[in-house]
Amino acid sequence: MTQDIVDALFVDPFAVMNTIGLIAFALVGATKAIREEFDMFGVTVVGLATAFAGGMTRDILVNRVPLTLSSPVEIGLGLFGVGLAIGVSAVLESADTHPLTLLSDAIGLAAFTTTGAIVATQAGIPAFGVVAIATINAAGGGAVADILLDRSPFILLDDFYASCAVLGGSAYWVVVTTGGSNGIATVVCAVTVIGTRIGALVYGWSLPTT
Repeated sequence: MTQDIVDALFVDPFAVMNTIGLIAFALVGATKAIREEFDMFGVTVVGLATAFAGGMTRDILVNRVPLTLSSPVEIGLGLFGVGLAIGVSAVLESADTHPLTLLSDAIGLAAFTTTGAIVATQAGIPAFGVVAIATINAAGGGAVADILLDRSPFILLDDFYASCAVLGGSAYWVVVTTGGSNGIATVVCAVTVIGTRIGALVYGWSLPTT
């Protein structure tokens, strides 16, 4: 099973990471909406916005039709993530802050940082653009979700979150530029993001404020 996942990761890193990111972020966004006592429509909207907003922005920036609008599979994966959120929230108290959800968020952040970096690299965008698009892909959905939840996007506050995507996108670019394969760059990027995000949660890392 593990070997099959590794093989798939190196054959089509984008498909694997995109699938993981969609499910993880739909789950995270939906649990936040459930905590705010949104109705089922609202929960679904926030969950899907969290999953899709970053990727749609990414695709617009590289001048292509957003994948979400051309792939029914993406909608299905997002809805699956929303369904998981409903199930998790029925079992766990304060599911949006439970370690399981926080881990899913870290995994989703890593997955979408990677997909953003892959798309930007394939589009021939220079280093700054690769990192910027990777970060937007990773953090954009969460920012939109916070706006829908009527609160300031937490990525603009003191949480060490978008910074993890910046580090991951930079790591991806360095590996690819120095001759590493797409698969290796994907692993390095994902590990960098997950490692720094979990470190931030465990040790309370944050950027300085004025």
